[in-house]
Parts: sequence; C-alpha cells; structure tokens
Amino acid sequence: MPVLTRLIPSPVVVDIRPGALDDLAAVLADQRISHSGKLAVAISGGSGAKLRDRLAPALPGADWFEVGGGTLDDAIKLGDAMKKGRYDAVVGLGGGKIIDCAKFAAARIGLPLVAVATNLSHDGLCSPVATLDNDAGRGSYGVPNPIAVVIDLDVIREAPVRFVRSGIGDALSNISAVADWELANREKGEQIDGLAAAMARQAGEAVLRHPGGVGDDAFLQVLAEGLVLTGISMSVAGDSRPASGACHEINHGFDLLFPKRAASHGEQCGLGAAFAMHLRGAREESAYMAEVLRRHGLPVLPEEIGFTPEEFVQVVEFAPSTRPGRYTILEHLDLSTDQIRDAYADYAKAIGS
Repeated sequence: MPVLTRLIPSPVVVDIRPGALDDLAAVLADQRISHSGKLAVAISGGSGAKLRDRLAPALPGADWFEVGGGTLDDAIKLGDAMKKGRYDAVVGLGGGKIIDCAKFAAARIGLPLVAVATNLSHDGLCSPVATLDNDAGRGSYGVPNPIAVVIDLDVIREAPVRFVRSGIGDALSNISAVADWELANREKGEQIDGLAAAMARQAGEAVLRHPGGVGDDAFLQVLAEGLVLTGISMSVAGDSRPASGACHEINHGFDLLFPKRAASHGEQCGLGAAFAMHLRGAREESAYMAEVLRRHGLPVLPEEIGFTPEEFVQVVEFAPSTRPGRYTILEHLDLSTDQIRDAYADYAKAIGS
C-alpha cells in the first residue's frame, strides 16, 4: 500500500505565550536545536540590545551580531561574519527585517534558523521567503522555514501598537488572496493546493472574527498563530500564492509608485483586500472587513494614509504589473482608469466614511 500522505515543512517548536522568552535557552537545549549552546544571534541596534542584556546570561555560548538594516548587503555581511564560528543554529531576534536577514544568512551558511519575533507586523516570521532591499528595489529570496518560532506576548505588547495593526491587515488579506487563487483556478486552470488555501483562509478568518483587540493576550495569541500558519501555508504551496493576491499587488503599487510616502505593509494590504473584495462583488464581506479594520485602527480609505483617491486609482491601475503572471481580480476585470475611478467611488460609498 502506498503511504498517501506528504511531509509538510514546519517548525519543530512553536512557542507562543506570555513569558516565552524566559524559557528560550531551555527550548533550544531540550529540542536539541543547539546541543552545545553555540549560537549566532542576530539583533537590531535598538530593542535588540536591551534583549541581549536580558538573555545573555542564559545563553553563555552565544555570539551576538548587530544587523545594520534590512538589505541584501546586510544579510550577506551577516552570513559572512557568522561563517567564522562553529555554530549549531542562528537565532533571529527582532522584527521582520532582522528575521529576514537572519533567514538569508542562515540559509547561506547552511544552519537552521530560530525566529524570535519581537513584533507581529507581517506573516514573514515563519515563511520560506526573505524579503530584502537591493539595488533594484526589493527582492524575495527563497529560504528554508525556521526550525523554531518563539513569540513572547509580553514583548509583543511592549512594541508600538502600529506593528500589531500591520499584522492584522496582513492576516486579513489572506481571505482576499485565497479568493484570487480560487478565481485563477476557475478561470485559468491554475492548480490550487487545498491544504495551503485552507490554512491561510482560516488564519485570516480567525483574526477577522475574534472579538478582542490589540492589547488583549487572547487576540494576540490568535494573531500570532495566524501569522505562523500563513507562513507554513506558503511552504505547503511552494510560493506566496495563499497569502498574496490583488491585495499585495496593490501594496506593491504603493511601494513602487510612492516609495517615500508608502504606509506599512499591513495597512496597505488590508486596504487592498477590502477593496479587492468589493471588486469581486463580495460587498457584505468587504464592508465587514472594513468594519473590523476600522475597529483595530487600520485604514480603509487611501485618504487615511495620506493618498488622494486619484493616486489610489493610479496604484490600482499599476498594481498588476508588480506581479507578472499572477492572476487576480485585477487581471480578471482589466478595468480602465475610469472604471477603477468609478469602482473606488462605489467602494467608498459602500463602506462609509
């Protein structure tokens, strides 16, 4: 009999709770991630330095590496510096830029990565992708999934609330992204991975339906778990399709057309998702998503992040060119400039001001 299962690349440890950081050394040792205690820890120069002071006594065999930023050059320099030691694993301790640099560096030198997130700004903390700035703008680089993910909710609550809000927008955008994937399956015969789609959609729905708020541990737990599951769904699918559709095309449009004015990733993705749901005729779902975004303090209109409606029309018109080959509601409708303008006016009226 054939074994009708598949192996799913996923972390061996997912520890999400208040106080998780206090047990980091025990988790690494107990799971045999680092049998010798020799670790290369990547941190930022800001909050990372404070966490180093807190964690260093429990990690006596660790060497600490300060990461300058979130560029490809930073990640390459980090990997080169880490090559000089004999480490069991790399620990990325910080926000998205630090973890992405650590992911790339760990892959470059062939070591497993432990992701210790200090904020919940997006779903990249457990994804098989490192997003890094380069000379051409911004690139996505394939890397192995983290071997472990540790998220201390006490630390998350200490971070600026805008990071949590960004993560909410990114998680909710899964719902629109999966709808786009299903559209591509119906219209273009694109293969859809049902497990990846289910994981990403349910992660988004859990955040959408949760009654809690940004300062509530129960809500933060669901958000953190949703972002981890979204990252794993991308590994299952083999690309970012479960979590990236028209919502992310619109986000990339903002970033590329207005790089000095762009808002956070999650703010733009959440706005893009609510608008994309409206475009596909899911008016009630779009209105409810906008209501939830508003409740959490996220924007639902471009004016709320400093853009005029006409600039938003430009972004939507440009958005499909940011992901050639990806089929979403934007490519399906292929709206003219005037049609986008009319669609936005309908959207703004439907969700209210």
